[in-house]
Amino acid sequence: MCPRGEEDEAASAAGGPVSQRTCGAIEGGFPAVPPPCPQAGAPGSTARSPLRTGWSRFAFQDVCAVLVQACQLVSLDQEHLVSKVCQLIHHLLNRYQVMVDEQNLNFLLSYCISALRQCSSWTHVEILQALAALVYNNGPKCQKYLPDLLGKAGLLLQFSDPAQPDVELRRAAVRSMANLCLSVPGQPYLDESYRSVCFQTFLSVLQSSKTADVDDITFCMLLQSALKGVQSLLNGGKMKLMQTDQIGALLAVLKKCMFHGLPGLSIEVPTALYPAPLPQYDKRSPVKAEEKSCKGKQKKGEFGEEGREDSGDAGNESVLGADMLKLHLGDVQNSPGADPRPRASDVCAGKDPLSSHPTGWKLISSSESEYSDTEGGIQSKVRSYQANVRQGALACFLSTIKSIEKRVLYGYWSAFVPDAPGIGSPQSVSLMTIALKDPSPKTRACALQVLSAFLEGSKQFLSVAEDASDHKRAFTPFSVTIASSIRELHRCLLLALVAESSSQTLTQIVKCLANLVSNAPYSRLKPGLLTRVWNQIKPYISHKDVNVRVSSLTLLGAIVSVQAPLPEVQLLLQQPSSSGLNSSGSATPRRFSSCEQWRKALPWAGESPLDNPAGCAPPEPCWLLCLCVSIIALPREDSCSDSDANFPSLASVYEPCPLRLEALQVLALLVKGYFPMAQSYFLELGEVACRCMEEMDPSIQLHGAKLLEELGTGVLQQHKPDSPTAPEQRVPVSVVVTFWTMMLNGPLPGTLQNSPHATLQTSACDALSSILPEAFSLLQADQQILCVTLLLGLNHSENPLVKAAAARALGVYILFPCLRQDVMFVADTANAILNSLHDKSPNVRAKAAWSLGNLTDTLIINMETLGQSFQEELSDLLLLKLLRSATEASKDRDKVKSNAVRALGNVLHFLQPCHVANPRFREAIKESLQALIATVGSEATMKVRWNACYALGNVFKNPALPLGEAPWATQAFSALSSVVKSCKNFKVRIKSAMALSIPSRRECYGSTEQFCQIWSALVVALQRSEDTEDFLEFKYSSSLRTQICRALLHLLQLARSTDLPLIGGSLRDHGDAIKPYVLQYLRSSGEENEAGVHTDLRERERGLQGAIDHLSGIERELQGKARVRVSLYLEDVLTNHTNATELTEA
Repeated sequence: MCPRGEEDEAASAAGGPVSQRTCGAIEGGFPAVPPPCPQAGAPGSTARSPLRTGWSRFAFQDVCAVLVQACQLVSLDQEHLVSKVCQLIHHLLNRYQVMVDEQNLNFLLSYCISALRQCSSWTHVEILQALAALVYNNGPKCQKYLPDLLGKAGLLLQFSDPAQPDVELRRAAVRSMANLCLSVPGQPYLDESYRSVCFQTFLSVLQSSKTADVDDITFCMLLQSALKGVQSLLNGGKMKLMQTDQIGALLAVLKKCMFHGLPGLSIEVPTALYPAPLPQYDKRSPVKAEEKSCKGKQKKGEFGEEGREDSGDAGNESVLGADMLKLHLGDVQNSPGADPRPRASDVCAGKDPLSSHPTGWKLISSSESEYSDTEGGIQSKVRSYQANVRQGALACFLSTIKSIEKRVLYGYWSAFVPDAPGIGSPQSVSLMTIALKDPSPKTRACALQVLSAFLEGSKQFLSVAEDASDHKRAFTPFSVTIASSIRELHRCLLLALVAESSSQTLTQIVKCLANLVSNAPYSRLKPGLLTRVWNQIKPYISHKDVNVRVSSLTLLGAIVSVQAPLPEVQLLLQQPSSSGLNSSGSATPRRFSSCEQWRKALPWAGESPLDNPAGCAPPEPCWLLCLCVSIIALPREDSCSDSDANFPSLASVYEPCPLRLEALQVLALLVKGYFPMAQSYFLELGEVACRCMEEMDPSIQLHGAKLLEELGTGVLQQHKPDSPTAPEQRVPVSVVVTFWTMMLNGPLPGTLQNSPHATLQTSACDALSSILPEAFSLLQADQQILCVTLLLGLNHSENPLVKAAAARALGVYILFPCLRQDVMFVADTANAILNSLHDKSPNVRAKAAWSLGNLTDTLIINMETLGQSFQEELSDLLLLKLLRSATEASKDRDKVKSNAVRALGNVLHFLQPCHVANPRFREAIKESLQALIATVGSEATMKVRWNACYALGNVFKNPALPLGEAPWATQAFSALSSVVKSCKNFKVRIKSAMALSIPSRRECYGSTEQFCQIWSALVVALQRSEDTEDFLEFKYSSSLRTQICRALLHLLQLARSTDLPLIGGSLRDHGDAIKPYVLQYLRSSGEENEAGVHTDLRERERGLQGAIDHLSGIERELQGKARVRVSLYLEDVLTNHTNATELTEA
C-alpha cells in the first residue's frame, strides 16, 4: 500500500511509462494518445476545447476503444498503472465530454468495479473518479451494476459510510452516487429502493460535521457532491417529499448548508425542522467582543454600508435594526442628498464597491473577511468553495420547494422567512440574512430566487394576515404573526435594494418584491407598505441595466394590479410626477415633459372633452402613466442609455423591446385597475395602442391590442347600469366614438387579418368585442359593416384560438340593440355560431355555446319588445337547427353544457303554438326537454345544474307547451322537487324553487297528487334550509328561505279544493316548524331575489293576504268539510306578524 503523498509522486513518476506502454501497444491500430493532462481547475491547467487541441480527428468511439485497450493491457495487480488508467478515463471523459457507447461502458464499468474489489485502498480514489465519469449521464445503462454499487453491501455504500476515515474516498464515492442519480430524458430512472438508499446517504453526509483532521476545501467538495445528488433525485426522479420526518430532516440540513462558512455567522440547526405556525428559534454562538466593539464605528447616512455590512454583526442579527441603520424606510426618498444606489455608482466609476467602505467590514473579523485577508490564495479559495456550498444548498432548496405541496411547505415558513424580533430577542436567521450579508452576489441572488419561489402561490396562506387594528390580547394571533412577517419582508427587501451593487442580484431583489406584492393582502394590513416600495423603486426605472429597469416596471405593475383599486395606490398615482425622485432619477422628469409635449401635439389636443372632465382629472398627470407612454412611444434618451447590447433591433431609436413590452403591460394593468386615473388620457392611450399595432414586431402589436382591449373594457364597465361612476364623470359617448373611429381607420382591421400571427388576431378580436354598444350605434354604417364582416369571416378561421375569439365576439355583438333587431344579422350570426358549435376544439365549442346562449337571450328580448312580427320573420328551419344543436351540445363537456342548457330553455320559451304542433319540431322538443330534465338531476357541476333549473323555469313560461298534461312535465317537477330538497349547493336549490313557482295557472301543475308532492318538497326544503356540510353555503340560506316561502304562497294562491286536505295535513304535521321561517320572510323586507326582483314588506303582506282570501273562499264552498282550515293557519301567521311589527314600530 502506498501512502497518499507517496502515491502522488509514484503516479507522476509512472506517467511516462503508462503513456509509452499504452501507445506503443496500440500503435498499429490507433493514433497515439497524448499523456494525461493536469486535472481541470488545477494550477497551470487550461481548459481547451478538443476541437482546438487536435482532438477533432478522433471520433468518440476511437477514444472509447483506446480506453478499453488500455484497460485490457493493464492487469489489476499493476496498481500504479491501474491508477494511471483511471486517471486517463477520468480526464478524457470529464474534460472532453466523451460519450461512451453501451458495450464499451459495460467493459469499463466492470473493470472499475473489479479494481475497487481487488486493488489496494490507496488506488480507490482514482478508481472512483473514473467510475463517476463513466456513470455520468449513463445511469439508465448501468442498471445491472446497481446491486454491486448500491446494494446492501454495495461498494459505494461502503466507501460513503460516515465511519469511513478517508474523506477524499468518501467524497469520491458520494460523487459517483450523485452522478448515478442524474436523469436522462426518455430513459427509466432509478428504482425506488435505490433512490431511498442514495437519499439517506446524501442526508447523512450533509448532517455530518467537519472534524479537525479534514481540510475545509475537501469538506466543501463533499457537501457539494451530496447536495448535487439530492437535487438530482428531486429534479430527475420527480421525488415527492411526503413524510414529515423526511422533509424536516432535509430542510434542516439545507438550512445548515445555506449558511456554511458565511462570515460573521455561526448557527446550530437541529437535526430536523418541524412544521409550526410560530417562529422557530436558532441557537447561535455567543457574540464576539471584538465584533460588538465595531458596532459604533459605522458611518451614518452611507447606504452602501447599511444593509450588508451591518449584518456582519453576529451579535445583532436584526439586519434591520433601527439604531444600526439610522433610517426609516419610508423616509429614504426624503433625504435630499441620499443616493439609494451608491454601490451601483461605485461600480460605474470603476471602484471596488467593498473597498470603498472599509469601515463596514470591520464588523467581520479579519480572518473571515474575503477582502481583508492577508494569507493570499488559500483563504480566498476556501471562501470560494464555501460560497459554492451555499449556492448548492440554495439550488437544492429550490428543487425541494417544487417537490413539496405548498400547504406543507408553509408549515416551515418561520424557519426561512424573517419575522420581526421581539423586544430583547435577536433576529432569527433566514433567507434574507443571506440576501443582506453574503459577500457573494451570486449567493445573494440564489437566496432571493428561493425566497421568490417560497412566495409564489402564497396568496391563500398570506390572506389570513391582518394588522389593520392594534390587537391587545394576552397572546399573538397567527394572523398578526403572518402580518408581522410580511412587514419584515418588506423592510428586508427594501434594505437589500438600497445596499446592492450587482445588477443581476438587484434584478432578483426587485422580482422578489414583485412576488411579495402580488401575494400580500394589503387590504388587511396597515397602509404604508406599498408607499415605501413605490418610492424606493422609482429611481431604478432609469438604472443602467435593462434587466433592472424591466423588473422595476414589473414591480410597479404588481402594485397597480394587486387587489385593485386600493386607496393607498390611488393616492400614489395622484402624487406629483417629481415626488420621491432624487438626483439619480433625473432622467424621469424630462420624460414627463416630453410626454406632455407629445400629448399636446396630437391632432385633437384642446378639443378633447377629457382635457378636464369635471371631478375626474388629477391636478397633475399620473406619473406612472406618463412614464410608460414615454418608454413605449418616445425615442430613448442618452442619459438612460442601456449598457446591454442584446437588443439591437431598434436600439438607436426606441428603448429595448423587453422594456417597452413591460411598459405596455403595466399600462394595461393601470387602465384595468384604475381606469378613472387613465381616462383623462383616453384618446392619447388609444394613439399609443395604434402606434404599437402599426409596428413590425408582433409582440409589440400583441400588447398594443391588449391595451386597446383594456381601454374598451374600462369604458364598458363605466357605462354599466349599476356602475358607481356618476354619469358626468364617465367618458362621453362622443369621445368613445372618436376613439373607435380612430381604431377602425387605423391598424385594427389589418391586425385582424394578420393570419400568420394567430395570437395577435385573437387579441384584436377580443379588443373589437370591447366596443361600447352606444358608441357602435353611432359609428358610420360602413364601419359597422366592417366590424361585422371581419368577425363573421374570422369565425371560419382554421386556427382554434382565432375562431373561439370570433365566436365570442359575435356573442357580444348579438346583444347590441342596434343589431339584435336585424333579422338578417341574427340569422347570419346564428349560422356562424352553429358552425363553431360543431368544431373539434373544446375551447371553440365552449365560446360558441356561450354565444348561443346570448343569441337565444336576444330571441326572448325581441319576442317581448317586437312581438309576433320578429317571430314570423325568423326561419323555422333555423329555429329547428338551434334546438337540435343546443340539445346535442347539452351532452358535451360541462363548459359547453352550461350554456347549451341555457340556450335550450330560451328556444323552448320562444316556440309558438305553430312550432309545437309542427311534426318536424315534435321529436326535437321531446329530446330537448329530456336533456334538460336529465341535466337537472345529473352529477354535473353546480353551474350546469343551476343553468338547467333556470332553463326549465323558462320552459314553464311558454303557454304554448302542454305543461299540465305532458308526461315530461311530471319528470320535470319531480327533478326540481328532488333538487330543492337535497342539492348541496344552495344557489341551485334557490333556482329550482324559483322554477317551481313560475307556472301561473293551477292546471300547469297537473294532478292533485303532483301538486301536493311539490308542496311537500318545498316544506321539507324549508326545514332543511340550514342543513349543509359546507359553511360557505350558509350565506345563501336566507335567500333560499325567501324563495321557498314565495313559492309556497304562490302554490296556496292557486290551490284547488281537492288540494286542501293534503296541504292541511302537511301544515298539521309541520306547521309549527315552518311558521318561524314564514314570519322571518314577512319581516325581511327590501331583499332582492335571485332574479333581481325587489319585493317590499307591503307586497309580501299582500301576497299572504291574497292566499288567505283565495283559501277562505274555497273553504266556504266546502261548507266546513275541510278537516284543517289552511286559511286560519295563515291568518294566525299574519296576526303574529302584524303584532310584532306594531311592537317594533312602537
